[in-house]
Amino acid sequence: MKIEYDHKKRQATFEERGLDFEDALIIFSGARRITWLDNRQSYGETRQITMGELSGRLIVIVHTQRGNTIRIISMRKANEREQHWFNEQFENN
Repeated sequence: MKIEYDHKKRQATFEERGLDFEDALIIFSGARRITWLDNRQSYGETRQITMGELSGRLIVIVHTQRGNTIRIISMRKANEREQHWFNEQFENN
């Protein structure tokens, strides 16, 4: 699996949130992750949202698929509501 991203956005995310887009690979290969289509609005491309764990924290990644490459759009820590929803998904299965 390959990832790509805007390097300035990667740096800004690291400085503001302490998250590195390179670590997205850990989340995408993790066992506890959920991915769904981001249909909140029309972006001109198909976007997905993935939630998964990284170093004991729940992370939300917005991304798109470009051929065999995943392009990272954004990455942030999940809020409390998202954490609760995520944990419920695994408790019920």
